[in-house]
Amino acid sequence: MVDDHSRYAVGLRACGDERAGTVQAAADGDLSALWSARPHADRQWLAVGLRTPVHRHTWLTVWLLELGVAVSHGRPYHPQTQGKDERFHRTLKAEVIGRRAFADLAECQRRFDAWRVVYNTQRPHEALDLATPAARYRPSGRGFPEKIAPFDYGPAAIVRRVDGGGWLSFRNRPVKLGRAFSLPPCCTASDRPGWLLRCAVLRP
Repeated sequence: MVDDHSRYAVGLRACGDERAGTVQAAADGDLSALWSARPHADRQWLAVGLRTPVHRHTWLTVWLLELGVAVSHGRPYHPQTQGKDERFHRTLKAEVIGRRAFADLAECQRRFDAWRVVYNTQRPHEALDLATPAARYRPSGRGFPEKIAPFDYGPAAIVRRVDGGGWLSFRNRPVKLGRAFSLPPCCTASDRPGWLLRCAVLRP
């Protein structure tokens, strides 16, 4: 997990799989740290090293959206759209992973932790005018939401639940949103000419 402005590696976790629950558990503390970072630029990006999903949204991206994190997907087979993330991975692979074999995830994590200190505090970055990421990383007073508050749809909203297959029905018309939205009653529809579908977690 890398802060876009400073290149600071907020988190580097050795996980046994790429399942949403595993990534969410590993990312929770790191997101809290990233949440308190206030870059000099107006926007802050979060690079999460995951394979491109088949569907636009997954359980993990819905969780990020509910936290207020904007999710941006790069084009498949165009790694340049995540250039900073890819560059980080290349350096990590060359200096830590390479052709090495680790006894277990704990050993891999120890190597990650030691390298992350060097990467953040000792290595000068050309893109940062040879400053270190730690020199550019700034905390702020923003708090991380420990619990996602239920969304208030308002009295005029027509609430529909998304079923286990990722579908909802409105005016007897099926609408496919994706299974990632099937847990919360996340969608509202307003009775305008034609019809408008609005999903709470996708609102700006």
